[in-house]
Amino acid sequence: MRQQVVRVVKDQPVLCVAIVAMLITCVFVPVDGEYLDYFNLQTLATLFCTLAVVSAFSHIHVFEILSKSIILKLANLRSAVIALVFITFLGSMVLANDMALLTFLPLGYFVLHKTDNKQTMAFTFIMQNIAANLGGMLTPFGNPQNLYLYAHYQIGTIEFMQIMFPSFFMATLLILAVCLFVKKTPLTLKRDEGYVLDKQRTFIYSALFIFSILIVFRVVPYALGTAVVVLALLFLDKAALKEVNYPLLLTFCVFFVFSGNAARIPAVNELFSNLLPKNTLLFGILSCQCISNVPSAVLLSHFTMDYASLLPAVNIGGLGTPIASLASLITLTEFKKRQPEKLGKYLVMFTGINVLFLVVLYLTQSNI
Repeated sequence: MRQQVVRVVKDQPVLCVAIVAMLITCVFVPVDGEYLDYFNLQTLATLFCTLAVVSAFSHIHVFEILSKSIILKLANLRSAVIALVFITFLGSMVLANDMALLTFLPLGYFVLHKTDNKQTMAFTFIMQNIAANLGGMLTPFGNPQNLYLYAHYQIGTIEFMQIMFPSFFMATLLILAVCLFVKKTPLTLKRDEGYVLDKQRTFIYSALFIFSILIVFRVVPYALGTAVVVLALLFLDKAALKEVNYPLLLTFCVFFVFSGNAARIPAVNELFSNLLPKNTLLFGILSCQCISNVPSAVLLSHFTMDYASLLPAVNIGGLGTPIASLASLITLTEFKKRQPEKLGKYLVMFTGINVLFLVVLYLTQSNI
């Protein structure tokens, strides 16, 4: 029994830490009917469907074929990393940050794996994560926290974009500048397995992927969307359903309970009532480091009318700790799956680069 516990802790450290944090908050907020309101079922359904479809894509070697195309068209490693990061950056504007990472992190892995550049994986994943967190900040629909605050404060679209443009512009420049440190190592295909694209299944899986994304925008009810994806994959690829990262889904559930409870603890509410008026931008960013950016946006909106500071705070605040945004948890989990032996190095690099971006973007926004 003890060995099983140790193995679980070793294999799923993020989930275990999240469970401990959740249980601590449960001491202060006993289980009641409000717990059911914590769970964002649309998010969970979309995550499940996307994970399943991405797994199905991998079985027909779509990512290998795409990575080969990128390798042949781009001359060196620096160009490839910049392309991967900015595909994720632009993708987050359309797909939202979580879905952009689930889509493009596997592509990043295959490009680096096929060219024997896996030593750059930690840096590439971290930059893709940062790009996903910052890419959607410019528009009201780019991130969930933006959509909530846009509606809550009834902000005009032009005003919204004016508030966010300085941070967005600086983020774009900084992402490009940091990526330029990658060496111009020539890209060579390690080996070509000669995979041929299965056009029929690619079309079907692409339709299922779009169907999954529509759940986020409530175009498709989450129950219907999940049922369609599950039924389709039961006939086309049962293995894809088995390979879904269920510990990641459980981590999200646990984190929903933790953040929901934190928002209901009187001491937490009193703390923000006293601190937020002093510096909404700074304390908004700090709160994201503890309870993530979306819960922070919901919680802090009850304590301030300074949305011009709160908006950039909960976007910039998605950087920092691995729990500052759920997107960062996805990246951490994906990296651990690919290179578990280098998780420590990843966390050190993740912290260093995220702190750099946090400081620069905070100073940019605070000086406006």
